[in-house]
Amino acid sequence: MYIGEEPFASFLKKYFSEHKKFGSTDRKQVSHLCYCYFRLGKALPNLPVEDRILTALFFCTTTSNQLLGQIRPEWNDNVTLSVDEKYKLVGNTFSNADIFPWEKELAGGINFEQFCNSFFIQPDLFLRMRPGKEVLVKEKLLKADIAFRSMLPSAISIATTVKLDEIIEPDKEAVVQDYSSQRVAEFIEVVNAELGRRRQSDGVRVWDCCAASGGKSIMAKDILGNIELTVSDIRESILSNLKKRFAVAGIKHYKSFIADLTEPVSILSNNQFDLIVADVPCTGSGTWSRTPEQLYYFDENRIEEYCQLQKKIITTIISHLIPGGHLLYITCSVFKKENEDVIDFIKEKFHLELIKMEILKGYDKKADTMFAALLKKPL
Repeated sequence: MYIGEEPFASFLKKYFSEHKKFGSTDRKQVSHLCYCYFRLGKALPNLPVEDRILTALFFCTTTSNQLLGQIRPEWNDNVTLSVDEKYKLVGNTFSNADIFPWEKELAGGINFEQFCNSFFIQPDLFLRMRPGKEVLVKEKLLKADIAFRSMLPSAISIATTVKLDEIIEPDKEAVVQDYSSQRVAEFIEVVNAELGRRRQSDGVRVWDCCAASGGKSIMAKDILGNIELTVSDIRESILSNLKKRFAVAGIKHYKSFIADLTEPVSILSNNQFDLIVADVPCTGSGTWSRTPEQLYYFDENRIEEYCQLQKKIITTIISHLIPGGHLLYITCSVFKKENEDVIDFIKEKFHLELIKMEILKGYDKKADTMFAALLKKPL
């Protein structure tokens, strides 16, 4: 039984492995219906499971569906309606506020209606083409007859069903990286412009302190060029995976270590950095259209828990920033407590200057929504 303690994709993979009776078509259908069910979030909790699944399927469907046609033909005839019109058709039995009941907690600048409507849509897969590889990547996709949308100068989106590693060389030619995550480059470019006036011959000292999949490290390398890279994470498995990924990406010289950043980092001693990238642990609320099971199981108390964790991490890492150095704070959260409130904390307690801050909206682009802020330590 699934209770939300692991990614639903992982649970499904194990479930289908143990239950061989499901064919390929059945697995796709079961997966789709389950994800539709989660996309209703907190709405209609007392509705029978079967009815809730059908309601969710109606809201997540834009083309004729065989199951809806058999059970709810009046809905199947109207799948092209807007979300507002679908609400009316089902009798206004629920609303956006029922799906996502935390509107008051949202960061500034988010369109609540558009954000909630995005839960009904599976986001695209986004690629960041690496410098000098843009033409090659597009040529390979065209040759394989893969449709793509050009977004940012280095960003394209493709369907999530594409078997990418059969077409291009991931990490060497293009990095799988969400649209909003790629927009973090705009913040690193600000750092690059300033460092251009005082760049050291031995490279820019960069610490990706919550490295995770390493996408921000590869981005920093592509933008800043000669960097002296240090990466850390609390999970040993992450650093093991990074070693393989960095090798493909051409990052050969770097330091890595395991660290719980809620405590002082003794291994760094007095090491200081020109740029600290802090893509901190968060609720992940900006990615819930991609992982709707997290929306379904979310407990509001987690917002404050993550806010306190983020402040502890910042308190630990800030001493390793050189005077005049930059802190790039990132979350994939839409909640104010994890975003603007933490920036206020940094400014008030550590007196850093805010250079640039923005909610990176992806809900209107079939992408994630993120938050990024660039701050500078006084000289």
